[in-house]
Amino acid sequence: MIVLFQPHRFSRTQKLADDFGKALQLADLVFVAPIYAASEDPIDGVSGQTIVDAVHTHGDTPALLIDDLAKAHHVVGNVIEAGDLILTLGAGNVHEAGNKLIHDLKVIEELASECGGISMKLYELMSRHTTIRVGGPAQYWIEPEDFEQFRKSVRFFKARGIPVRIVGRGSNLLIRDGGIRGAVIHPKGGRFGEVKVHGEMITAGVGARFKKLSSVARDHHLEGFEWMEGIPGNVGGGLRMNAGAMGVETFDQVVSVTFLDEDGEVRTRNREEIESFYRNVPELNQNYALEATFLGSKGEIEDIQKRLDESRHHRITTQPKAASAGCIFKNPSSVGAGKLIDEMGFKTTRTGKAEVSPEHGNFIVNRGGASAEDVLALIEQIKEQALKTREIALETEVQILGEDDSLF
Repeated sequence: MIVLFQPHRFSRTQKLADDFGKALQLADLVFVAPIYAASEDPIDGVSGQTIVDAVHTHGDTPALLIDDLAKAHHVVGNVIEAGDLILTLGAGNVHEAGNKLIHDLKVIEELASECGGISMKLYELMSRHTTIRVGGPAQYWIEPEDFEQFRKSVRFFKARGIPVRIVGRGSNLLIRDGGIRGAVIHPKGGRFGEVKVHGEMITAGVGARFKKLSSVARDHHLEGFEWMEGIPGNVGGGLRMNAGAMGVETFDQVVSVTFLDEDGEVRTRNREEIESFYRNVPELNQNYALEATFLGSKGEIEDIQKRLDESRHHRITTQPKAASAGCIFKNPSSVGAGKLIDEMGFKTTRTGKAEVSPEHGNFIVNRGGASAEDVLALIEQIKEQALKTREIALETEVQILGEDDSLF
């Protein structure tokens, strides 16, 4: 039994907090919203925390304060499991949170009936799934494990006019604090995590990390994949952005890509059929990559390991260890973005808990508890200064998604 309780009136909360603390012991988990004032003026020292403290005083029932009723359904909905009973209690407007939960739970239940066995959650925080560790909730979080589950999920949401986003490991990605309205599909396990070697080629699902590819290639005496050791993301993101390092780009080695096209069909296209540019592959702006095959060549494992070590050393010595989204800006034609930012004196500049990395100017790092708003403010400062002082219009390489505020 999960209870979302909205205290009614400051005076009643003050007088009856002890009784509420005892009564709420009947729940297994309690969330407390801000007090519904009902025209009363606040009383110093009396708040939703008063109820939380009373619950803790009278037993072991976990109780947590939610500071914004408009987002209470996000917190409650993210922890519920099949079979849970959810009660919204209060004489104010707490029922509004319940109505939002009912709406989104119905969507999830319908998806479950059409795509049995697929893992799904409501309001999953994107800060758990981005390398910079910021981002609000995804309205619907879906984790398919095979191509058919993926296809059915996309078809389900598109048929209902619900927007769909695909997110891998979350590198090169900045999610706004309001989160993502609609469905976020996260192809992670099962077939999406597989890496298979056949001859001098490797086929990998979009959920496999580039680091895993480079390791598997080494173990099979295949060279050409060493640069991938320095890429923090997954195959899917690398394909979509044509990621690169040490003078090599993803599509330099792609043989073919299997994807779900706009018509809902799974198709495979050869490299020659796919246009790729610097950090942009138009084909994958409309279609969803599922897996790809890459070409290497036979080599000596000692030489491969040496290059892997060089790639790892380069990453460790030139990139920050703190949480980041990778390179924030594309390199202008006239100067590297990191060098430009360094020359403008932005290294170690902070907004809130976000900081321009002292190790590399083209990285913004999360010093613990940063918000997307903090990061975006730094991005705008840098862009304005580059345009004003150097007449350079910087373009973001990091993908910026989501809402400024949680409107769902």
